[in-house]
Order: sequence, then C-alpha cells, then structure tokens
Amino acid sequence: MKSQAKNLLLITIIILGLVGCGQPDVQLKPLKQDAVILAFGDSLTFGTGAQPGQSYPSVLAELTGREVINAGIPGELSSAGKTRLSQLLQETNPDLVILCHGGNDLLRKLSRQQLQANLQAMVDEITDSGAQVLLVAVPTFAINLAPAPLYLEVAQNNNIPIQPTILSELLIDNTLKADQVHPNALGYRQFAQSIHHLLIKSGAISK
Repeated sequence: MKSQAKNLLLITIIILGLVGCGQPDVQLKPLKQDAVILAFGDSLTFGTGAQPGQSYPSVLAELTGREVINAGIPGELSSAGKTRLSQLLQETNPDLVILCHGGNDLLRKLSRQQLQANLQAMVDEITDSGAQVLLVAVPTFAINLAPAPLYLEVAQNNNIPIQPTILSELLIDNTLKADQVHPNALGYRQFAQSIHHLLIKSGAISK
C-alpha cells in the first residue's frame, strides 16, 4: 500500500508539472442525444480483463445515453491503428472519437517518436473527418506507471482535451486491475466515469 501511495504521489507531481505549463481546459462542441462516439484503441478499449459488457465503452454508453462503438483490437500497434482508422471513420461517421492507443508500442519499447507521429496522424484523420477528439494518455509501464509525456504534447499541440492520469491510477491499484496492464471490471467502470466527467467538464454533454 505504501508503494502504491508513493507511486501515485509521483504520478501526480509529474502530471502537475507537465499540465501546469499547458493550455487551459479545452472545450468540446455539445453532443446531440443521437451522437455517435467511437472508442478507438487496443485491448484497453476492447476490455481485456473483464467480461463482455464491462468494457469502458459499454459503461460509457450507459452513463452518457449515447451510442458508443467499441473499436478496440487487443495487441494492435499504433501503426496498424493508423491504417485501420480511415475506413472505420467512413463506416461509423462518429461525432467524437476517444483515442486511447499506443500501449503495445510502449510495452515493446518501440520508438516513442514514431508513436507520437502515429497519434498525430490519427488526430489529423479524425479532425479531417469532421469529428472531435478526446485523447487518453497511456502509462509507460515502468516502475511508477507515469503517463508517457508524448500524449500531453499531442493534446497541447492540437488543443484537444486529454484524460492524463486515469490508466496510471487504475494500474497502481491491485483491486482495480486484472493483470499488470489491464483493469478489471471495476477499473473499467472507473475509467468510463473519468471520461464521462471529462465530457461534462468540456461541455460535450450536460450532467
């Protein structure tokens, strides 16, 4: 428990330092009741570690009353996600995309510069389609599980809202995770609640 508290404190200090030099809260355009939300990512979006219907997109659909499409593919690298995204945007025509990708790149210790470039390409693809973007930072999977700073850079460079800490917070708490890199059902519910809160804070939906 002491180790978890120490890690959380370190994460908080890192985030405060990074966000403190960033932009003010970013606002989104309000989402209509029939808006479509596309949750795009890998196993963290798919819901690995929990039962079907317990993923964060499933819970978020309950919380928001909007359609939330789960487009998570376990094991996918950001390069493959970048390739997959274009057709998916055409097929689903979303109003908002929640982008949570790159965990497998970080686990495999692939180039962070390339990951950032792939995320930027995905953000460009989404905005070009007319949809809004909400970014979720992924931890580095090092000892302290701090979020990779490149996510904050992408958010600041594109003036898009970001949830920077939720995955770090979940994965340092053994009661909220199924394994070392995936939340359990309770963790995914808290994940969805954090996104729901950010959507309210950003003006995308009302309470």
